[in-house]
Amino acid sequence: MEWEMETKCSAIDFYEVFKGKAHQMPNACPRLQSIELHEGDWETEGHVKLWSFIADGKLEKNKEKLSVDEANKVVTLELIEGTVFEQFNSFKVIMQAIPKPKGGLIKWAFEYERKDESPHPEKYKDFASHLTETLDDYLVKGA
Repeated sequence: MEWEMETKCSAIDFYEVFKGKAHQMPNACPRLQSIELHEGDWETEGHVKLWSFIADGKLEKNKEKLSVDEANKVVTLELIEGTVFEQFNSFKVIMQAIPKPKGGLIKWAFEYERKDESPHPEKYKDFASHLTETLDDYLVKGA
């Protein structure tokens, strides 16, 4: 599953938050209750975080491991534990930030393997889109 969203904020600023400042995201997004660091430190590749957020009206808790492609401004979150595994055998979230003269373009992709007849991850797409919009507004305001 892939989609793109334009931002008013700098694509680099958006990328930097995902890469090493994720603890700021709950301030921007009401549906994101918390992000807790479980291994490593915020700015080191390979750190592990626990996300608690509302998707499709329900609380989700998923632990992920971060990897970074600095040259292409790509952050990959490999989910390693949590609610997502009730419906999926594996799940990766890939976000690429592409600078534009004004604002940026955020490319999202989900790589996943569904369990049996589980639905496609529309609720996660909705959450990621909401997060993009609210984080964009937050960064534009310079918060």
